[in-house]
Amino acid sequence: MEFVKILEDGRLWAVKYVGERDNCFDALFSKWYDMKWLKGFFNENLSDLTSYFRVTDVYQAIAETMEDATRLECLMLDIAPDANLDSMFIHLENYRISEMTLGREKAKGKGINGHHSWLRIYAIKIEPGIYLVTGGAIKLTANMEERSHTFAELAKLESVRNYLIDNSVYDLDGLTDYIDNE
Repeated sequence: MEFVKILEDGRLWAVKYVGERDNCFDALFSKWYDMKWLKGFFNENLSDLTSYFRVTDVYQAIAETMEDATRLECLMLDIAPDANLDSMFIHLENYRISEMTLGREKAKGKGINGHHSWLRIYAIKIEPGIYLVTGGAIKLTANMEERSHTFAELAKLESVRNYLIDNSVYDLDGLTDYIDNE
């Protein structure tokens, strides 16, 4: 597992998993811009798309995903130097009201055509304003545990969090020390 800097100022990082060509941030947006992949995904998950979002047209879902992904990626990559990523990421657990060490967080798209976004980026909060992206998903159900693709993202979040703890990475200094010593 490698950690790749996404923003030059070190506020946004992404995991590059062993055996993967790209870091998970780049791989995620590549999928969200791939019409063939999206068509397969929405055809496979049409019942969730229809029941939760009331969208019945796969091509509408593809267009909305690509538009929402573009906005989300621009927000994350073009964030002003004085802006704070804390305004984009929120606690993964809707019931959590306090901070925790290496908290599990999510960022969402803005949504299109009057419904909430189904795009999610999952990350570990290294410290205020500093995030390590572990992956993301198109979330079409209320709970991540309901579908294998979102459950896998939950497992990756926990796996990366445990890896950081096992390697004594609790803040940005710990992360940079870890990278320098690898």
